[in-house]
Amino acid sequence: MQTVLITGGTGMVGQSLTDLLVENGYEVIILTRSPKKSSRLHVSFAKWDIDQNYIDPKALEVANIIVHLAGESVATRRWTAKRKQEILDSRVKSGFLLTNVLKTMKHQVHTFIGASAIGWYGPDTDLSLKEGFVESDTVDHSYLGDTCKAWEDSVVSIAALGIRKVTLRIGIVLNKRGGALLEFMKPARLAVAAVLGDGKQMVSWIHHQDLSAMILFSMTHKNVEGIFNAVAPVPVNNETLTLQIASKYHSWHLKVFVPAWALKILLGEMSIEVLKSAHVSSKKIQEQGFEFKYPIITSALDQLLP
Repeated sequence: MQTVLITGGTGMVGQSLTDLLVENGYEVIILTRSPKKSSRLHVSFAKWDIDQNYIDPKALEVANIIVHLAGESVATRRWTAKRKQEILDSRVKSGFLLTNVLKTMKHQVHTFIGASAIGWYGPDTDLSLKEGFVESDTVDHSYLGDTCKAWEDSVVSIAALGIRKVTLRIGIVLNKRGGALLEFMKPARLAVAAVLGDGKQMVSWIHHQDLSAMILFSMTHKNVEGIFNAVAPVPVNNETLTLQIASKYHSWHLKVFVPAWALKILLGEMSIEVLKSAHVSSKKIQEQGFEFKYPIITSALDQLLP
């Protein structure tokens, strides 16, 4: 039985992944600052502290696979200078810690799967609107683009240790437990479809079950190595997504356009990302044989909001 060590395992994506791994016969160890006794079979907790450069050596010794999901949420609070540094540090410091312990401590890790984000890419171009951004596209030198670059760079040398390394640039994860979908649901419950800006910006999304399945696929398929976009094959624009979510609650709803200037006042710098259009391609992971359970937004919302 293989053992998977997960950072960020208590988060939305980590919880979904843990459920899938246990269903498929894996032992799961979740790294956390405050480990507790687990109430679930095949799931345990171990201590790590990135500020103290510490990981429980016993957890590392038994791990065969590491899935690195840790990172402060980008969208929960306004981007002050302090918050931006916290977002960056939570990703980069944890990546450097994992790299260092894999270099210096006893382990049997053969596969490392690290999260990144489609914030790597800039706003859509004429080409990306037609074909989607691909993994070889250069980084956008914005706050999120530079953060993704530092995030990926923090674990780049792991591949030189003879460990198969996969990086997943994750899109907008749809999950009722939290994240973007929860924010869309709030006005929708009140029969309001709150379209952001002009609503034409493309949203590259992924159902949380497909993301977990993609991580498991990356674990079990040795041909999968390098960088892959973790997005559904068919992105939608903000207006379409908003209206489809609203229609799940009420047959009639009021469509309201929230102007860009209002979003800038409410969200500050974060509004740039909310209004940015990013059509990202899933072609590379599909060419490796991965099949999406929820390739289109209607099937995803039918499962999430029946």
